[in-house]
Amino acid sequence: MVRRQIALDDLRGRSLAVDANNLLYQFLALIRMRDGRPFTDEHGNVTSHLLGLLMRTTRLMGDYHVRPVFIFDGKPPDLKMKTLMARREYRDKARREWEDAVKRRDYSAAWKKAVRMDSLNKSMQEDAKTVLTLLGIPHIQAPEEGEAQAAYLARKGDVWAANSRDYDSVLFGAQRLVRYVTISGQEFLPSKGTSRPLIPELIELEQLLKTLEVSREQLIDLAILVGTDFNQGIKGVGPKTALKLIKKHRSLENLPSEYQEQLPPETQEIRNLFLNPPVTDDYDLEFKGLNEVNLKRFLCAERGFSSDRVDLAVKRMRGFYSQEKSSLTSWLNHPGAP
Repeated sequence: MVRRQIALDDLRGRSLAVDANNLLYQFLALIRMRDGRPFTDEHGNVTSHLLGLLMRTTRLMGDYHVRPVFIFDGKPPDLKMKTLMARREYRDKARREWEDAVKRRDYSAAWKKAVRMDSLNKSMQEDAKTVLTLLGIPHIQAPEEGEAQAAYLARKGDVWAANSRDYDSVLFGAQRLVRYVTISGQEFLPSKGTSRPLIPELIELEQLLKTLEVSREQLIDLAILVGTDFNQGIKGVGPKTALKLIKKHRSLENLPSEYQEQLPPETQEIRNLFLNPPVTDDYDLEFKGLNEVNLKRFLCAERGFSSDRVDLAVKRMRGFYSQEKSSLTSWLNHPGAP
C-alpha cells in the first residue's frame, strides 16, 4: 500500500466521511471495565461506544476543526453473509473463552478475549445516531455498505476523504482514504496482547494506482485474489504475489488454471459490487448546531454519564460552532462572495 503519514493538523478544516460502524466497533473493543465487560447504564444499555464517540469526536472537532459526516451500514449484501456468519462464530467462541477466564479470575486474559466478543446491535446504533443528532453532526444511513457510501461522497467532492481503518473505501473508488484518525495513538492487538502506536495516514487512489501500475479494476481483481469481505482469498496468495499475477496476466480471466479454479463463482458479482455499489443521494451535510439541553438529558439522565464529561464535550462543540460561524462570516464578507 502507498501510505503517507500525516498529522492531525493536516486535517484541520477537512470534511471526512466516517465509517461509523467501523469506528463504534473500535470503541466497543477498547473502552471496557477491568474484566472486559463494556460500560453500561443502570438499565443495562451499553455505553462504551457512546463514550468514545462523544469524547473523540468533540476533541477532533473542537481542537482541529475536523468536520465529520458519519455513515452507518445498511442491510449487508448477500455476498457478505458467509463473512458475517464466520465473524459471529468467532465472537461466540471469544465469549465462551471470556466467561472461562472470568471464572478463573484471570482478568488479563478476560480483557483480551472480551475485545473480540461484542457486536453492534440496532439499539446501540440508534443511541449513537441520537448523540450525533444532538451534537448537530450529520449522519447518513447507507443502503448497504457504509464504506461504499463514504467513497461515493468522496468521489463527488462532498467530503475531502473517506475515513476508515479498512481499505475497502479505496476499492469502492474513494479518491482519498484517511486511516487512524485518533487522539490516543494506540491500538490494542488482541492476538498479541499488546498495543502499537498509531499515526494518521493518507492513501490517495490516483497515486496508489500509479505506483502499483494497475487500474482500479485490476486493483479489485488483486483484492479478490487476496480476499475481501465478500470472498476468501486463494490459499498461498498474498498481496505481493497477487500484484505480480495481475500485472503479468492483466485480469482474473487470464490467470493460469490452477488459480482460476480457486476463484469464487461470484467473482463478477464482487467486481460489480465494488464498481457499482448501492448508494443514496438522500442526505444533508449541514451541521445543525448543538442541542445542549437534550444532549445532557439523554447522556446524563438516561445513559448515566457524568455531567463533567458532557460539559467538556459541550465546551468543545461551542468552540467548533464558533469557528464555523467565524468562517462563514469571513466568506460572506469576502469581495468575491455572492
